[in-house]
Amino acid sequence: MVDLSSRYLGMALKNPLVASASPLSRELDTARHLEDAGAAALVMYSLWEEDLLAEERQFDRFMHHQALGHGEASSFLPPQPGFQSSLDQYLEQLQSLKAHLEIPVIASLNGVSEEGWVGYGRDLQDAGADALEINIYYVAADAEETAADVERRYLDVLAHLENAVSIPVSVKLSPQFSSPLHFTRHLYQAGADAVVIFNRFYQSDIDLETLSVEPQLQLSDPYESLLRVRWAAILRGALDIDIAVTGGFHRVEDVIKALLVGANAVQLCSVLLKQGPGVIADILQSLTQWMADKEYEAVTQMQGSLSHRNAADPAAFERESYRAVLDSFTPPPGVRY
Repeated sequence: MVDLSSRYLGMALKNPLVASASPLSRELDTARHLEDAGAAALVMYSLWEEDLLAEERQFDRFMHHQALGHGEASSFLPPQPGFQSSLDQYLEQLQSLKAHLEIPVIASLNGVSEEGWVGYGRDLQDAGADALEINIYYVAADAEETAADVERRYLDVLAHLENAVSIPVSVKLSPQFSSPLHFTRHLYQAGADAVVIFNRFYQSDIDLETLSVEPQLQLSDPYESLLRVRWAAILRGALDIDIAVTGGFHRVEDVIKALLVGANAVQLCSVLLKQGPGVIADILQSLTQWMADKEYEAVTQMQGSLSHRNAADPAAFERESYRAVLDSFTPPPGVRY
């Protein structure tokens, strides 16, 4: 019998497939479908500090600026005792998921201030989150800000949270750091229990009719998984930190590659949105069959066997492969240069 179990964030998982942060965790029934299909853990949709701050400002205007210049209207709109903020709703959903699911539930936090990271992090821990995934979505657009400044921003957030919570903390990284291995080592030394590679920066588009900049949702493609596989191999070969990969993992082949290079967990998102929770069961069945065919007895046996440190040709993960790929190109039939 093939053993699919893995460990991530100090937790024993029945297999390495984790439902990534997505709208699917907003409904209890859908979360149950994910668990029934075989998801080993669930990352909740993100709690955004900007949304909470905007909501507070709107509520303040509504409740404390009611008079509109008329004294007799100063109490026209009394406070509503049943009002639920987005934070209340998130914590309630977290508690509901914990009460009804057997798998670990990981809260996702996207903050903008020290007070937000710390305060909301404590709230999520108190509500029962098994772990915390911090999503520091930041685009460095200031010419005076150095690469070291950007890294310090992440390290400061992590330090504040490590002092505030006791549950495991994972850091979701962007692929745009100049030296991911060096930076991840600093995160590990600062107390990070895991890194999640990589966050997908959704790109803004330009509407040529209105000349306006508009956000554009583009779900991932399996090709994107290869960047994650490469860096998981390099990180696993150098550091003893848990690694989750996310972005482009749609097929069993993508999952197998991630495990071979050393990923502890593979987070699925776009494929769940496209095909539904049932695809998890399909991937697990195919993974089990592949492992049996290759005579692997356990996921832990294959994890890291092709990491940068263990690979027969480590250079294949580095510059040499780039040159070889470019040299392999041949023109399509009928195309002349």
